[in-house]
Amino acid sequence: MITGELKSKIDKLWLEFHTGGITNPLTVIEQISFIMFARLLDATESRHEKRAARTGKDFRHNFQVDEQHLRWSKFKHMGAQEMLPVVRDGVFPHFKNVAVDGAEFGEYMKEAQLMIAKPSLLVKAVEMIDALPLTSGDTKGDLYEYLLGKLTTAGINGQFRTPRHIIRTMVELTNPQPTEVVGDPACGTAGFLVEAMQYLMRTHSTEALITTDPETGDKIYPGDLLEPHREHIQRGMFRGFDFDATMLRIAAMNLLLHGVDAPDIHYQDTLSNNFPEKYPKLSADAFDVILANPPFKGSLDYEDVHPSLLGQVKTKKTELLFVVLILKMLKLGGRSATIVPDGVLFGSSKAHVALRKMLVEENQLEGVISLPSGVFKPYAGVSTGVLIFTRGGATDNVFFYDVQADGLSLDDKRQEVEANDLPDLLAQWKDRDPKKLTDRTAKAFFVPAEEIRTNKYDLSINRYKETVYEEEEYDPPGEILDRMMELEKEIMADLEELRGMVG
Repeated sequence: MITGELKSKIDKLWLEFHTGGITNPLTVIEQISFIMFARLLDATESRHEKRAARTGKDFRHNFQVDEQHLRWSKFKHMGAQEMLPVVRDGVFPHFKNVAVDGAEFGEYMKEAQLMIAKPSLLVKAVEMIDALPLTSGDTKGDLYEYLLGKLTTAGINGQFRTPRHIIRTMVELTNPQPTEVVGDPACGTAGFLVEAMQYLMRTHSTEALITTDPETGDKIYPGDLLEPHREHIQRGMFRGFDFDATMLRIAAMNLLLHGVDAPDIHYQDTLSNNFPEKYPKLSADAFDVILANPPFKGSLDYEDVHPSLLGQVKTKKTELLFVVLILKMLKLGGRSATIVPDGVLFGSSKAHVALRKMLVEENQLEGVISLPSGVFKPYAGVSTGVLIFTRGGATDNVFFYDVQADGLSLDDKRQEVEANDLPDLLAQWKDRDPKKLTDRTAKAFFVPAEEIRTNKYDLSINRYKETVYEEEEYDPPGEILDRMMELEKEIMADLEELRGMVG
């Protein structure tokens, strides 16, 4: 969490863009990301220069001798009329050729454009971002997370964001380890990958070194036990894909600000024909963990989808194709937590049944988590679930959990409430035992795979959960009628008395 003062600064910066004529929240965040990147690029260069002066070892320069005027430390002191052309015609084109600690950013930045046309707005934005604590590891990530939260509160493009507490729950359910490779085939703002990094920090910190932020009261995790795996975490652990260039840039910045120095995010439609050819090492048998909330309600032409996916499930529906893709991308024994619309769980088409059969018979379907329909409000009321599965093997029993409350109201306001099943879900998952969780009137229970087979692989929780109806006790009808007649007599007596009074 960040302090009220920092939130106020971000809110003020947001307002400056709005009054300056840039009102689309996605565009605002993208432009702020670009300006932050310019500052971080200069900070990285300065850090390398100091190290080189100390060690005598040279490094890959992102600013050549004739490009020094493109550095943040130089142009931030320029006047409005001078700054705008330097940033627009110099700094932004320069983004395409730079790297940060080994991460090639050209793929993300090749379409980067400065949308700020007013010199005064650019100066204000630079001044405000210069005052933000972007060099503080803990604060800068939270700061950017607060900025991303405005995608939802602004009411535009909110579909790109999965609620953070749902993401956190899914990460904890899959328990990623520092030696593994974690991916998201439709990463959006990279929320799953960022949370996986934060999960590693929380679970790999020496207790004595964990401190508390005096202003917010939040714990600060040093992640010191990750040191032996640092190189892998920075350069090989987190990989994501998205076919929206704006989201790609935001995702890369999000990871960069959360401590992943070389984010591996690619501009790619992972369902398309060219994915396996373009990324042969990532499109199959590549990931230990995949976390995803892929697009719903999409439909593709068969010729646009790679044949290896259609060979397993013949369908045009993206929500089905993504599950097939995720199974293909996982290593044998790799695991996933993936959000799907409820239709995937009980749809009766050949493709729906074939997918569920494949999950049960050819893989280990480990869990089906039913989420309340208000989770994605106010932007979508769709009912969803989380499928938890491991590639390979076969299914014996499936863990079901009926989440009825997630700590927020299920109306459009989504305000904090006391009711929250997520902690119990994690506790039940951690200690799950098919022999113990047999009560189907409870929120958590197991269902044998054989029973799922007999129900045409239906995975909807209502198919298996038992509802207890409490019998209400009522007085005998005769007694109720007697009381009604007595009341009627009293009413009539009162009316007669009233008639006498009015004469």
